[in-house]
Amino acid sequence: MDFIFLADFNVIKPNIGLIFWTTVIFGIFWFMMSKYAFKPIAKALSDREAFIKDSLEEANNAREEMAKLKSQNEEILAQARVEQAKILKEAKEAKDTIIKDAKVKAKEEANKIVTSARQEIDNQKMAAMLEVKNKAGLMALEIAEKVIRKELVGNSEQESFANSLVNEIKLN
Repeated sequence: MDFIFLADFNVIKPNIGLIFWTTVIFGIFWFMMSKYAFKPIAKALSDREAFIKDSLEEANNAREEMAKLKSQNEEILAQARVEQAKILKEAKEAKDTIIKDAKVKAKEEANKIVTSARQEIDNQKMAAMLEVKNKAGLMALEIAEKVIRKELVGNSEQESFANSLVNEIKLN
């Protein structure tokens, strides 16, 4: 009889007992699944959904914060560029001022040196001229003395005149 029951089984044409027990077992399975599996799965899904929402909000907040930081960084970079330009301008002005001052000082020093050199040249020229005058005077005196001696030696009248002068000098 068991063979007949197996032979009588047809999938296309199920019998009513099989449908009943399949429905009862499916109902029990569905009840147990809803009590023990669907609620934890639904809770896990809602928890996962809340976690995803929180993560998306945090990501959006982080994105907004990054945008703020980026704009702040751009502002800081712009300020740094302005400050750099200002410092470079001040450095160039300081360089130009230093160069100008150095040129002025160099000109003043050169003028002092030239003036000092001219004064030294004038002093040397004056000293040389004085020396030439002194030597010329001495030479003139020597020449005059030699001329006078020559004339005095030969002329008796001049000798007497010279002697009288010498006597006058002694008298005074």
